[in-house]
Amino acid sequence: MPLSFQFGTVGSPIGTPKKPGGSVGAIEFSKSIGLQTLELGWVQSVRVTEATCAAIKQCGMDHGIALSVHAPYFINLNALDEEWPKSRKRLMDAAHYGNLAGATDIIFHPGSYFGNDPVEVLKIAIPRLQGCVDELRKAGNPATLRPETMGKSAMLGSFEDTLEMSRAVEGVLPCLDFAHLHARPGDGTMNTHEEWSAVLKAYQKALGRKALKKLHIHLSGIEYGPKGEKNHLELAKADLNLKALFQALQDFGCGGRILCESPIMEQDALNMKKAWTKISKEKE
Repeated sequence: MPLSFQFGTVGSPIGTPKKPGGSVGAIEFSKSIGLQTLELGWVQSVRVTEATCAAIKQCGMDHGIALSVHAPYFINLNALDEEWPKSRKRLMDAAHYGNLAGATDIIFHPGSYFGNDPVEVLKIAIPRLQGCVDELRKAGNPATLRPETMGKSAMLGSFEDTLEMSRAVEGVLPCLDFAHLHARPGDGTMNTHEEWSAVLKAYQKALGRKALKKLHIHLSGIEYGPKGEKNHLELAKADLNLKALFQALQDFGCGGRILCESPIMEQDALNMKKAWTKISKEKE
């Protein structure tokens, strides 16, 4: 039986060799150390050819590595009207080329409230997201768009925001960054079995029990202050209660992908995999 979760890194593992290098090298290296998934880090811009995408897709299939894409950071569903076309193009390019590269999920930062009421911001964000999905489906692109839960309270991307977007638009599901969810309140809460269970319960209620089987999770240690996230940390140097989180995921019968964003990416990804096998008692 495979594990309920596949483990990997956001961006190429640190130890990826120079040759062949790139995404192909990252896939081969991930496989060689016992990871099963990889999020391609296209976070500055999408600069990739169709030929490169075909090679990435083939390599992913050959090695049984499940792929996703982290779209460029400069996307904002709440951008001003004149700025939105640029934001939209970044997301659509990530989805177009990501799909060609064999990625099933496109992760993106949803943007900023700009000090406005989240309810009003969602009235702008949701129709824009719907337009993106409509265009992708028309082009025969099945990729799931995943707004990430963000670590700062000023950012569009609370847990509730991502649920609301996912409920409203078919083809949209959250990317649950549990480190961000822990950091966002700024006071050390969101770190107990009860709190994680409440999150998963709300997720199940909004999106159905089946959705819990295909979670897309970002995870690392995290440093935070009163306004939320400061930076990502190694698991061992942070206060994130991994055991409580994994126990809640196990209790709710969750599955999917867990991608590590710690400074020691693949090392902590393997630490997470080890912790999960211990708690779940699953064997590969």
